Amino acid sequence: MKIDIITVLPELLESPLNHSIMKRAQDKGLLNVKTYNLRQWAVNKYGQVDDYQYGGGAGMVMMCEPLANAIDTLQKDTKYDEIIYLTPDGITFNQKIANALSLKENLLLICGHYKGIDERIRQQYVTMEISIGDYVLSGGELAAAVLVDAVGRLLPGVLNDETSALFDSFQDDLLAPPVYTRPADFRGLKVPEVLLNGNPKIIDEWRYEQSVERTRNRRPDMLDKPDVLDKA
Repeated sequence: MKIDIITVLPELLESPLNHSIMKRAQDKGLLNVKTYNLRQWAVNKYGQVDDYQYGGGAGMVMMCEPLANAIDTLQKDTKYDEIIYLTPDGITFNQKIANALSLKENLLLICGHYKGIDERIRQQYVTMEISIGDYVLSGGELAAAVLVDAVGRLLPGVLNDETSALFDSFQDDLLAPPVYTRPADFRGLKVPEVLLNGNPKIIDEWRYEQSVERTRNRRPDMLDKPDVLDKA
């Protein structure tokens, strides 16, 4: 998979994308992530990529010309399955969207800044708008990092145990069950006996019950979806 990212602050993405699982995915050649500094396409020698809003108001707006030129340039070499703008008013990112995006080959992410990007870029180029939550960040870089991580870890061969992602929270519309490791007795707190009995069927049933209970207690809204409890 190839993911290109347009940003005015590529340095904000260096650490999240060059360590741990994302680094391993790129080292294996399973994921190719490249950042492009929008100022390469600035409108003048001073690196300008933003301007005042028409109609007045606080905050600058990212200009059409730099973004359009950047996208046009990148599209000459790559046909993108989705051109995604990270914005607070996009659809809320979730595991189903991550799963769907992991099946794509080429993604282009646009990181907003200031007051956002000119609406005409959204109308002409953007095919998908994504928010990572109902709050506002200083820019789209952290949201882009979240998206790349959530999608990249799903690619076959990225995780050492490829079945691991199948049991993450939200994969089956339930939260993950509690997990334990050694020692079996920590300061009088013991691992549930069911996990020590070696019976996979009973363990799976227990984990499902725990997932439902945890979801009911912490995210009851998730159980309102049709047929959630019939998927086991």
